[in-house]
Amino acid sequence: MPGRRSVVDYSLRRRAVLAAVQTGRTSLYEVCDAGPYLTRAARHHGDRTEETCPVCRGHRLTTVSYVYGDGLGHVSGSAKTHAELARMDTMQEEFTVYEVEVCRACGWNHLDCSYVLGVEPEPGRQSRRPRRRAATEQ
Repeated sequence: MPGRRSVVDYSLRRRAVLAAVQTGRTSLYEVCDAGPYLTRAARHHGDRTEETCPVCRGHRLTTVSYVYGDGLGHVSGSAKTHAELARMDTMQEEFTVYEVEVCRACGWNHLDCSYVLGVEPEPGRQSRRPRRRAATEQ
């Protein structure tokens, strides 16, 4: 994704979890716990990768991207494909993307990275969306 900024990579945490599984400190039930919503999102909105699952080693991983942001409204919290993210990058205010890798066979899932996309606000300029006021404010 060309417009990615403020990238946070969780690969060190991933390696630590996999090491704990290999040494027996963590069970497979704890790491292969993808819920039905995540597996459904992987099936319909995920992007297949060439990387094989580090747990079952028999299937390829799928990447699911979730978007969050104040300017997204009802879309915030939903899964998007990379094509949809590229389109949103040029049309939306800043929003955060969380990429989760999922094995649809064994249920392995792990937060892979997070980053910011969208149109950067100009310095000193208010957001296009006005701030909501609390009922006690006037």
